[in-house]
Amino acid sequence: MTQTEASPHRKLKVLIADDVQETRRNTRLMLATIDDVEVVAIASNGLQAVDMAKEHHPDIVLLDINMPEMDGLTAYKHIAQIHPDTGCIIISAEKDTTTLRTAMSIGVQEYLIKPFTGEELEIAIARLSQRVEQVRQKLAQAEQLCRRNEAYLKQLASEYAKTRRTDDQAVEVFEQLAENPQCEMRWLQNLGMIYIVRQDWGRLKILAAKVEQRIKK
Repeated sequence: MTQTEASPHRKLKVLIADDVQETRRNTRLMLATIDDVEVVAIASNGLQAVDMAKEHHPDIVLLDINMPEMDGLTAYKHIAQIHPDTGCIIISAEKDTTTLRTAMSIGVQEYLIKPFTGEELEIAIARLSQRVEQVRQKLAQAEQLCRRNEAYLKQLASEYAKTRRTDDQAVEVFEQLAENPQCEMRWLQNLGMIYIVRQDWGRLKILAAKVEQRIKK
């Protein structure tokens, strides 16, 4: 048994998805021998895997490539959109180079051929847990940078609103704030007033449509 590279304070959460019951059972038994790994969900098709990933936010998903309802690659595309920090091991009965290239192109990190051994699975989990941790660190850094940038933009926006600036720089600041789906309404209103002053009716119309959509939500 080995310990993964995931956080020592919690177990690595794994989701299994395979349409063959025996494979699901065997994979779960293999994972039970790996320290700090916890199977949080088991799906029998790709559609179930996506729904379960939404609920459980696994660290790693093990997806069979050929499943009913939705195949493994399509399922991972959806999962990665929801949780970009979730790693993926694709399981296949055949080593097809075209499929392997496709899998890599969408961000799949590991590829196991059936029947695989417990050791092969353990090595793949260990490698992937390191990558997942690296991705999460990068995402956290990017989020922190984004928050700092937004705080700076808000500071500028407050100053520009007080002095009623309507120049290109003011437009750029308020437009950057408006790109955030959670942008405060006051910044959108300020941007609208700037468009009116500048008689930029085209952009004002687009902004009005955005505000209307937010109100409806």
